[in-house]
Amino acid sequence: MKDKVAVITGAGGVLCGEIAAYLASRGVKVALLDINEEAVQEIAMEICDGGGEAKGYKADVLNKESLQKTQKKIRDDFGAIDLLINGAGGNHSSATTGEEFYGSVKKSDKSFFDLSESGVDFVFDLNFKGTFLTTQAFAKSMAERGSGNIINISSMNAFTPLTKIPAYSAAKAAVSNFTQWLAVYFAACGVRVNAIAPGFFVTNQNRALLYDADGNLTERSRKILRNTPMNRFGEPKELLGAVRFLADDKESGFITGVVLPIDGGFNAYSGV
Repeated sequence: MKDKVAVITGAGGVLCGEIAAYLASRGVKVALLDINEEAVQEIAMEICDGGGEAKGYKADVLNKESLQKTQKKIRDDFGAIDLLINGAGGNHSSATTGEEFYGSVKKSDKSFFDLSESGVDFVFDLNFKGTFLTTQAFAKSMAERGSGNIINISSMNAFTPLTKIPAYSAAKAAVSNFTQWLAVYFAACGVRVNAIAPGFFVTNQNRALLYDADGNLTERSRKILRNTPMNRFGEPKELLGAVRFLADDKESGFITGVVLPIDGGFNAYSGV
């Protein structure tokens, strides 16, 4: 992996920031992309201070022109891009129901029928369209060169949708399906496409959902852990081995179109 060039979207977040730092520690030149420029600049500085090579870029994964301009900057700064990690994503409260089951919804809560079209558009676009447009912007040079590697970030929701978050679940299912489509499409030109599907990891986005103001587990967290055979949340570092494996052409050169769960057994457990 040494001296290869990796582009990571959503790199200002906890999980992708950890992935960026790890790849840099293995000699990869890392381009960190995020709508939050300050966040990626800070992470890039920390990586450089530790002896790695990294640079932060402001980029909007829903703006193809922004992505194309950033792609040119990265090629000027680092050279040909070898690895793309599509990590930008997330959910929004406007696309989240208040309760799990219709009929148990209180008048003050949002039912499925109250979800806003704009909220659903935002969540679906951020997760699926953001992956689609970023791949268009960065994979063309890989395909033309005849080598490259793409790792998408799917989710446990792609296998079995969680309650309350229909747009996010549908969008991640689309990412998994798109991963397989891309794997077939690029198979003859030397570009591999796979995905990881994290289970439950504590991030800045979901911390308030998993812990209350006093730092105790919420009822939803307790339900999650009851259905996770390893009975704990994942640590960001526990994604790194899978990323390294899928990113290394020597280790996984014949693997493409795979969505790899990293979930403590959540997807394997029936609940009984």
